[in-house]
Amino acid sequence: MANLRAIFKHPEDLYPLVKLKLAARQAEKQIPAEPHWAFCYSMLHKVSRSFALVIQQLDTDLRDAVCIFYLVLRALDTVEDDTSIEAEVKVPILKAFHQHIYNSEWHFSCGTKEYKVLMDEFQHVSVAFLELGKGYQEAIENITMRMGEGMAKFICKEVETVDDYDEYCHYVAGLVGLGLSKLFHASGKEDLASDSISNSMGLFLQKTNIIRDYLEDINEIPKSRMFWPREIWSKYANKLEDLKYEENSVKSVHCLNDMVTNALTHVEDCLKYMHALRDPAIFRFCAIPQIMAIGTLALCYNNIQVFRGVVKMRRGLTAKVIDRTKTMSDVYGAFYDFSLMLKSKVDDADPNARKTKDNLEKILKLCRNSGALGLRNSYIIQSKPRYNATMIAAIFIIIAILLAYLSATPPTYMIGFILSWKNLIPVANHSKRLMIYKCYTSQAPFLAFMKQIMCHCVLNLTSCSWSLVSNTTF
Repeated sequence: MANLRAIFKHPEDLYPLVKLKLAARQAEKQIPAEPHWAFCYSMLHKVSRSFALVIQQLDTDLRDAVCIFYLVLRALDTVEDDTSIEAEVKVPILKAFHQHIYNSEWHFSCGTKEYKVLMDEFQHVSVAFLELGKGYQEAIENITMRMGEGMAKFICKEVETVDDYDEYCHYVAGLVGLGLSKLFHASGKEDLASDSISNSMGLFLQKTNIIRDYLEDINEIPKSRMFWPREIWSKYANKLEDLKYEENSVKSVHCLNDMVTNALTHVEDCLKYMHALRDPAIFRFCAIPQIMAIGTLALCYNNIQVFRGVVKMRRGLTAKVIDRTKTMSDVYGAFYDFSLMLKSKVDDADPNARKTKDNLEKILKLCRNSGALGLRNSYIIQSKPRYNATMIAAIFIIIAILLAYLSATPPTYMIGFILSWKNLIPVANHSKRLMIYKCYTSQAPFLAFMKQIMCHCVLNLTSCSWSLVSNTTF
């Protein structure tokens, strides 16, 4: 119901949502037949649907390498996150994980839900890993070893200072940035990016997640997970968990804003990294999560709901980011828009207001100086929608009535009528006309076809031209 309300409020989200849904179904159809690869790609869809969509556009060898890299690190992270595992058991597993990936029989039961399945059947990931090229294997092993060592270090160490915070984020995410840079280079498609800016790509994403996930981490059972550095939160509370209590709301928000301000320091490096990418598929793979991160920070900033529940971008806006991020102009535009949104929320009474504004102004200046802002249409700061909620609702009701009627009525008498809709559904040749005729020979295919018509109506509703619709595969 919440999603329906969001569509009524933002009808322009409808087309990207439908397109994303169709893309997800298409991606699921592309899962390889081999059992180990089928497991890996099916698992990828379960643990990160949006990531699974983004990597589908990569070339096959790089796509396979990135898929396995993600699952190996996801498994490593599952071991680290499971607070029910005693340190004396967990630490040796983390340190030896880079060796386990070469063992096609190794698995370890931990985690919950889909993550437990990943760990219970990890041997499939190992088998797939062993089929990768040598360069990919070496890069994945190296990063897994370094990450496992770093995670083990922080099992027995609290995040006290901002330097500790940066070090922890380096181990769990900065190394992911370094690893991806190595995989891109091994594919021959990109130059090897410097460790510094590769690290920043990971830190920006990880710090965003740590900020957003405060409540989930602090309420973890049987033991809280605490990643916010004491150097920051101790300025506002005696204990990190005190920030979730209503009586501390003002100081909690000030602490939150301090954390967001810290995360913004990595944006300049991230923009520099993305600007240097040459391959369009790799660029989109890297750019989409970064835009999601700056958008999430804009929503979290000055928002007490971070301490009350879940704060995240609405699905329609996420679908737009995935659909429309194609060039560096789109990236500059998104960072500019979200930075303006964040800047509008800065309260001069906040103890870090000046620092926050300075960080934001650096980002805004960088985006303006790119000369790219005029080359894109903003999908974040919206103009008045062309179609209002009442019209959307009316169209849905009409379509629902039509589908209900057709489900109870033999459709064959309508063949001639539907085939006469030349202006609605262009039919280029005899084979397509034959295909349309065949779809009316039974009840179920006809209803499926009517759903296609509904999708075409959605496309038109969101200002998409009929030339685009005519290129859509039935």
